[in-house]
Amino acid sequence: AMSTPELRFDGRVAVITGGGRGLGRSYALLMAARGCKVVVNDLGGAIRGDGPDTSVAQSVVDEIVAAGGEAIANADSVATPEGGKAIIQAALDKWGRIDALIHNAGNVRYGTIREISYEDFKSVVDVHLMGAFHVVQAAFGPMCDQNFGRIVLTSSIGGVYGNNRCVNYGAAKSGMIGLSNVAALEGEPFNVKSNVIVPSAVTRMAEGIDISQYPPMDPELVAPVVAWMAHEACSVSGEMIASIAGRVAQVFLAETRGVYRPEWTMEDVAAACEAFHDKGPENPQVLDFGLHGHVDHITYSFGMARGG
Repeated sequence: AMSTPELRFDGRVAVITGGGRGLGRSYALLMAARGCKVVVNDLGGAIRGDGPDTSVAQSVVDEIVAAGGEAIANADSVATPEGGKAIIQAALDKWGRIDALIHNAGNVRYGTIREISYEDFKSVVDVHLMGAFHVVQAAFGPMCDQNFGRIVLTSSIGGVYGNNRCVNYGAAKSGMIGLSNVAALEGEPFNVKSNVIVPSAVTRMAEGIDISQYPPMDPELVAPVVAWMAHEACSVSGEMIASIAGRVAQVFLAETRGVYRPEWTMEDVAAACEAFHDKGPENPQVLDFGLHGHVDHITYSFGMARGG
């Protein structure tokens, strides 16, 4: 029987934000072991995002180099446009290209909607969501110009489903989905693919959570999924892929078939509520429009209006 050829990254260059610890570190080590040249970006600060420390990224670089790989450390902050540019520029200056961008950097500041300070809200949005835009924008031109690129942005079940006391995190992580979809659409003519990882692993982010009943949830369970998403073999774009405790699944937005009326009153809407929520006993009742959903949603809806 023929064996599947090993997926390698020889000649490829990747930038991994938040690559110094946890998930990012496991991505960096795996990809470097498969021949990738890696920019390990990490501020090295506390989980709240305070205080830079270059030794954190450097220690991962040292690990990679000791194992025979190639990597450089970078401690610029994703939270500013200048920082984002500098992170991508580090790859271009050193190796002349960027093939994969994994935006994994994050911080956490808890607080309810009623209580959270504006600074704590903004700080998390700046790192996760604005940070994603800063590095995506800097990498997008070079990727499109070379007709190859892979972008992996990090969302969270807290972004897809929400969570208490995480409004900053939830808003940033759902924003990531919209950013990735636009990158996927604009990147389509240039073989630049963008997808979202929805990872669950026990890292510093889990501080204060009781994990005694959790199954194994090491970052190493997530890393092969992300590495595939960052590889030329990745066949999908504009998707969300979840990886939790060894389970890998596609997460997607869906619509019910819906209800058409030529005109509506508020009372009609109230009366139709159950009907337009109906998902039916059969799967086909749920519509998954995929990457070109903005077009297909309109086309489908117009068809209903025309009696199609």
